[in-house]
Amino acid sequence: MSNEILVLGGTGKTGRRVAQRLQAKGITTRIASRSGSPSFDWNDAATWSPALDNVSAVYLSYAPDLAVPGATETVRAFVAAAVDAGVKRLVLLSGRGEQEAQACETIVQETDLEWTIVRASWFMQNFSEGEFAGMVLDGAITLPAANIPEPFIDVNDIAEVAVAALTEDGHAHEIYEVTGPRLMTFTDLAAEISEAAGRSIPFVPIPAETFASAIEGSGAPADVAWLLNYLFDTVLDGRNAYLSDGVQRALGREPADFSAFAQRIAARGVWDVQSQADVA
Repeated sequence: MSNEILVLGGTGKTGRRVAQRLQAKGITTRIASRSGSPSFDWNDAATWSPALDNVSAVYLSYAPDLAVPGATETVRAFVAAAVDAGVKRLVLLSGRGEQEAQACETIVQETDLEWTIVRASWFMQNFSEGEFAGMVLDGAITLPAANIPEPFIDVNDIAEVAVAALTEDGHAHEIYEVTGPRLMTFTDLAAEISEAAGRSIPFVPIPAETFASAIEGSGAPADVAWLLNYLFDTVLDGRNAYLSDGVQRALGREPADFSAFAQRIAARGVWDVQSQADVA
């Protein structure tokens, strides 16, 4: 049996880190992307079979999110193709509190694969390399959120859990709900970013309509705009305001804290306005 692992979303926040860790272990890793060889496109099922050829395990990260309309049907078709291709192990990145994501989990669970679900909270890296990084540089985190606490997770922890599930025994048929070690409001988060960055970067709640208009005006893809509005309007309502032990169970250690993340990112100059201006 081939030991090659296919990483879907291999250029994204989690997939890139999963691929790097697999390659560091000396594991032959196929990174799926439209520009890769073979190419992979979620919207073109004809690209799936070549990407799955001679693959034993798959890391499945669906872009932009399992919650977007149509994702469930696409994931169902892809999982069926993976089974037909002889894939033995599949690790699914899922989201907490999303009905659509849980539907995709069920699709995976109903197979005979050695499946593992990694159900993640909000990413810390959304504020360093994601949708909200620009807000930090601009000096205010302006989002349509109440001060609902969320246990933000370091994406590096997600990647390490996924790699363990892809490469080790003992993780089959586990649901690892992964969170950071503490609940934080957006006000808490902004305060810690401010301290690490050495300047005031407050959290400023804004109306949902204002946020939606700004996202639309930014030229973001329609599915990304839909997702961001959905997350703030639906998911960030307190349903996920609790800690889980997925990192501890999968890795035998505590998850990384936001303060360590913030200090690390600040030390790299990611939130330094002058440094970013020099790069530009």
